[in-house]
Amino acid sequence: MKARKGKTKAAVGFFKRLLKDQEIRLFYEEERARSTIAIGVRAARAQAKLTQTQLAKKIGSTQSVIARLESGTDSRVPSLSLLARIAAACNGTLQLGFIFSRA
Repeated sequence: MKARKGKTKAAVGFFKRLLKDQEIRLFYEEERARSTIAIGVRAARAQAKLTQTQLAKKIGSTQSVIARLESGTDSRVPSLSLLARIAAACNGTLQLGFIFSRA
């Protein structure tokens, strides 16, 4: 389905207005963090050429835990310890950071 001209611009404005609400902004940021974690775990595992089962075994967990993390749909937030173990098992390191807007 092709987007009609002008509709995209209206949607951008709509979402900008929505994100001004602090509660909606917080929910959005939490979901974005889950998605970023999911993409990162999958990329690390692929870079290390490991299956979900192999990675799970290396960190002392189960394949279903890795699958839930990679899906990005699990409502639970993984611990830093778990993420650090995944990074180490994939021959990497875990990095966290904050990005500040210019206000």
